[in-house]
Amino acid sequence: MTAFTTPAEATELPRIFRKNEMGADDMGVRDTGAVSRRRALRLAGTGLSLALLGAGAWGCSPEDQGDQSKPDAAAPGNGKGNGDADADAFKTPPPGQAPKPLWEAAAANDGLGGTASLAVIGDLALVAGDPLVARDLVTGKEKWSRKGVTTPGAQLILGGGTLYLASAEYDGDVVGLDPATGKETWRSRLGKKFSQPRPIAADDRHLYVFAGILEKDFTTPNNVVAAIDTTSGKVVWQEQRDAGTEETGITAQVAGDRLLYTDYRKNVTVRDTATGHQVWTKKIKNANFDQFAVYKGLVIVADSRKLRALALADGAERWTLDTGDFTSFNGPQVLDGVLYVSDQLHGMWAVTPETGKTVWHNKDLLEKAASAWQFTKVGNTLYGATQLDDKGGVHAFDAATGKLRWTYNDKSGANQQWYLAGTGKRLAAMHAKHVYALPAV
Repeated sequence: MTAFTTPAEATELPRIFRKNEMGADDMGVRDTGAVSRRRALRLAGTGLSLALLGAGAWGCSPEDQGDQSKPDAAAPGNGKGNGDADADAFKTPPPGQAPKPLWEAAAANDGLGGTASLAVIGDLALVAGDPLVARDLVTGKEKWSRKGVTTPGAQLILGGGTLYLASAEYDGDVVGLDPATGKETWRSRLGKKFSQPRPIAADDRHLYVFAGILEKDFTTPNNVVAAIDTTSGKVVWQEQRDAGTEETGITAQVAGDRLLYTDYRKNVTVRDTATGHQVWTKKIKNANFDQFAVYKGLVIVADSRKLRALALADGAERWTLDTGDFTSFNGPQVLDGVLYVSDQLHGMWAVTPETGKTVWHNKDLLEKAASAWQFTKVGNTLYGATQLDDKGGVHAFDAATGKLRWTYNDKSGANQQWYLAGTGKRLAAMHAKHVYALPAV
């Protein structure tokens, strides 16, 4: 549902993935808090359930807790728990006070995988990079690590209980891993017909890829979008894309029997998942490689100063929402039936996705916060990971009013965007070369 960080309402917002169409050795862990019982990894439907656990205690504010960007020089993989408190042990902090991380660890994040660079699956936090690492979300302990398993910038594409990655051997294949163990459980059988297929989305039947068509002189002047059977590993269908299109800059997701993607070429394209037939494509004003939302038959995209809702069936425009200022929207997400989106002036919006009516708009954040680009929601709190900004980090907003409750920043000074994933009582956050667990309260 939506890659990856998958939102709380997985059935309403399919996974979002990043990856274009013309017009028609383990790392040290620093434990800083208490832990809870862990739930078993659960697989459900076309993806993986994201039930997280939690317990712990509140710490001081970011200003008081000092620089937490450097993990202790502990033995590799040794995250240490600090008890077995119940999930409701987390207490709401005073206004303006951010929580202290429950643990932190070094990460091999290369910053190239977009929203699908961090995923929370059951009680595991998966961090893209080389090595690809899964950590216990409660303790921070490394559960498995795979070095040299995929290509730089690989996204965490999940579908039908499998993690799909482009093969690091550059042999034209895609590999599937069991996210619980990191062991290879599947491999495509594409032969030599494609060059470097890039997974963009998956469901329980198909893995969808963009790939170059390998010519006799080993050039790839054209590329295709293709569906690979997740049982046989063979191509189900392939459709050649327009001349001049590229295989990068793609944001894609599956919604029922439709594959949707946006690209650098200013298009929104929808295809039939069974046949590959292009149902419709529509131009937008700006190149769009942010996430987009799919909800109750609508495709909602950020298009410069406007949010546009297009009918999934035929692309007809249903509603638009203008920022009203000289600013642009970032990519939207729908969580618990509400669309959340930020703008480039650091404003935060809550919108009714069926109609485009504004629920609330917090304009008072320019000097207090940064633009959030990736969201998750737990209870009555909306959490947002921010773009490049020294006022950024992980913001916590009152989901009913949009009021900023607190901001966690690791004080590392790294001018890189943040990533966020999680449900339940724990959040996984990643910044530069570090990953953190925060209590979700």
